[in-house]
Amino acid sequence: MDERNQILTAYLWIRQVWVDSYLTWSKDDYDGLDTIRIPSSYIWRPDIVLYNNADSHFTGSMDTNVVIRHDGQIIWDSPVITKSSCKVDVSFFPFDVQQCRFTYGSWTYNGNQMDLQNAMDHADLADVVENVEWEVLGMPAKRNIILYGCCAEPYPDVTYTLQLKRKASFYVFNLLIPCVMISFLAPLGFYLPADSGEKVSLGITVMLALTVFQLLVAETMPPSENVPLIGKYYIATMTMITASTALTIFITNIHHCGPDAKPVPKWAKIFILQYMARVCFVYEVGENCMFFQPEKQDPPPQPTSQRCNNYTMNGQAVQEDLILKVERGQDGMTQKIIEETEDQLISPTGSLGRNPTNHYSAWRNGMFMDCGDSPGLAAARRSRNGGVGESTGREEVCKTQCTCQQQQLLRNIEYIANCYRDTRATAKRTGEWKKVAKVLDRFFMWIFFIMVFSMSLLIMGKAI
Repeated sequence: MDERNQILTAYLWIRQVWVDSYLTWSKDDYDGLDTIRIPSSYIWRPDIVLYNNADSHFTGSMDTNVVIRHDGQIIWDSPVITKSSCKVDVSFFPFDVQQCRFTYGSWTYNGNQMDLQNAMDHADLADVVENVEWEVLGMPAKRNIILYGCCAEPYPDVTYTLQLKRKASFYVFNLLIPCVMISFLAPLGFYLPADSGEKVSLGITVMLALTVFQLLVAETMPPSENVPLIGKYYIATMTMITASTALTIFITNIHHCGPDAKPVPKWAKIFILQYMARVCFVYEVGENCMFFQPEKQDPPPQPTSQRCNNYTMNGQAVQEDLILKVERGQDGMTQKIIEETEDQLISPTGSLGRNPTNHYSAWRNGMFMDCGDSPGLAAARRSRNGGVGESTGREEVCKTQCTCQQQQLLRNIEYIANCYRDTRATAKRTGEWKKVAKVLDRFFMWIFFIMVFSMSLLIMGKAI
């Protein structure tokens, strides 16, 4: 079977039987001679030809001998190699069944001059030779009477329909299974980390691989308007991979939202970060996988208090419990530092030292040694250290200088706190966008896995 050119080559044994009244004799006159065998070219033969012949060099049947009986019956068995046109329907390739017709009839004699009948309802397939690609299901015969527009007489013919079923194991193992395996790689592109940079490359590679298989199928099939089943599967898979690659680009853009990005919308936080994250089993480290814990909102900053919490030092979160409060008195701006704990304190370089209390004491003594302290702080320090305070006169002299230094110190601390607050807000916003991208990746991965599995089952179902 040449599917691309739609030509069937068959090796047939054709038996023709007719009666010639001029070739009779009495066997008693010839010592009981019943039959004779002579070359077929010595007698008249009916001009039976194959109507749908596709061989330009066809010369008819072989000139074998004919068997002539004494009553005029002639039997002519001749082998013949035919090339006939066959309309190939590739709609269900490679699980297709083809029907090729052999139409035999007289080329010059009409039905009134020569009647053509089929001896059996189907061809004899007892000696059929098995083909490696096709399985012969049957070959029924049917007699037809055709009236052509050129002539008023009927023209009978006999049509044999050869039913062939393709053995699909070759195409399943070489075209279908590799395609299914490659198509299952497409959803795994959503599982790749966004920072790997290989998500889009995987989709394009899978697309190119399917294109190669599509070209192999196109070279085998005839240029027909009927798209084969495996071709439909390739097109559907390539469409799915194109969509997955486009979604991967979109999700990668979400993942790399920088500090200038807007915050995640409230509906996205509720729908994606809460509900979809639980459905797709996307949880952060330390987050309960059974019950969703809403993240705690930071309390709004008070106008008279700045709190700096959750510093990150050497990869660990450090709790800062130093609260700076500003109180305004009747006689002007008076700053009072209330120390809740001295267990942890940020050193002047911005890192946490080995002995935070010593750093704090050195920093405090350096700032207030020359300018004196306020009466409340001096009394508190005298009671804590057991020493005697500075003279009141010196405190009055340095009061203005201390106030300026304290204001500068508070401005520096407020600037550092604001920078840290902005950095933490930016990191939180970036982390939320990354989690949104991760949830969308996991969601589309399961969706495309279901699509690939459904398409594979659909192809197999149509084939069966």
